[in-house]
Amino acid sequence: MARFLAALAVLATGLVPQVLGAQMPDPIDGVEVDADAGTLMGSRENGVQVFRGVPYAAAPTGENRWRAPQPVEPWAGVRAATAHEPPCAQPVDTDTTVANFGGVNGAQSEDCLYLTITAPENAQDAPVLVWFHGGAFFLGAGSLGSYDGTANAQQGVITVSVNYRLGALANFVHPALDAQHPDEPQGNYALQDAVAVLEWVRGNIAAFGGDAEQVTVAGQSAGGGIVVNLLSLPSAKGLFDKAIVQSGSLLLPDRPEADAERMAIEALETIGIGPDVTADELRSISAQTFAASEPLRAGFFFTPDPAFKPTSTIAALRAGKETDVPVLVGTNRGEKGFAAARTLAALAGDTGAPAFLYRFDHTPAFRASEWGEGPIHSAELMFTFDSIDRSSWGGERADAADRALADTVNGCWVAFAKMAPGARDFACADGFTWQAYSPGGSAALIETAGLRMAPADALPDGPEEDATTQDE
Repeated sequence: MARFLAALAVLATGLVPQVLGAQMPDPIDGVEVDADAGTLMGSRENGVQVFRGVPYAAAPTGENRWRAPQPVEPWAGVRAATAHEPPCAQPVDTDTTVANFGGVNGAQSEDCLYLTITAPENAQDAPVLVWFHGGAFFLGAGSLGSYDGTANAQQGVITVSVNYRLGALANFVHPALDAQHPDEPQGNYALQDAVAVLEWVRGNIAAFGGDAEQVTVAGQSAGGGIVVNLLSLPSAKGLFDKAIVQSGSLLLPDRPEADAERMAIEALETIGIGPDVTADELRSISAQTFAASEPLRAGFFFTPDPAFKPTSTIAALRAGKETDVPVLVGTNRGEKGFAAARTLAALAGDTGAPAFLYRFDHTPAFRASEWGEGPIHSAELMFTFDSIDRSSWGGERADAADRALADTVNGCWVAFAKMAPGARDFACADGFTWQAYSPGGSAALIETAGLRMAPADALPDGPEEDATTQDE
């Protein structure tokens, strides 16, 4: 037996790497931080500190499914925070080398409420950017390379990138659940996760060198929709001081709870679940079953809740009752949505804190033949994070112009996160002054050569539709 074990050790340490071209990872340059629930060990990388797989709530499984986020149980000893935990449950390709439209492939888990924190070395009172990923509310993960916070940290801003519940495990209401916990908020579990993240940041970010009074909430696409909703949630008020919405100006009313319940009941019938199902029986359905079911996988949108979500953000904006913080909002030239972004900027910046509007116009040279009408949805991400080399959208194909613009745009996003309270404009990009938007005013055009202000009303909502495909 001793000889057998010795042979295995040789294989593990020598022969296998030589044969397969594999290698063990380099040793971790560890760094420890004491969070509320216990000590975390992250790693020093590229001059910054990174903590991966940090729990901000208990696993939303079993009795915790379709309930408000529960506190993390304290752990003993030092918890490794050097690898990402799996993304939240979502549909993925059977070929694990192929990513879904949210950028995710391979394993996922219902146990997914984790953060990635990227912080400067020796930070003190650093501004914080809390990032909510896109993915149509049923795809995606906060750990993707496009959202890498290294460039932010190298300029003094901490990035907290978030996983939140997706699909029917996030936006789902049912009479059986309401009857079991009538005193708890129903539905909107992704939004409840978002508030739990901000509460975690409030209680823990100082240990990473962050300032809990300087927190920018930011997101793209569905993540932008979460940020828009945070502007009207009573429980989120006071937990952030700025907001960034990238291609996610979700100015829609909530879905009536009765309609969402009816849709959920009808969708459950497609997997053999009748209307008299109990709450315990609902919780016995596997997360994979929800992700695999087309009628269920996307969930049923946000719904009113008298305590947690008493109003939609569009109603709050029109009434002037939203959380009044500076908002930076915009879209890409090759997608629809600029009109909604302009409306959000006008409503958010009408009184009190300012709003800043942009349109991203740069098309990388290697995408010119594909993006004939301009940069498409998500194209700006590797520029706002300056993450070209970590993004599946960039890498070696990017040229010097792409890299220069990524440095410039990321610098502007960092400048907004650092903007002083009460400021009506901010400077970035070697002398560019980003002016606040008001109706009839200007937006920042982000072009290959840099940024410039241009009349916003002259900019279209997006590419014109081909009349031959409008009805398809």
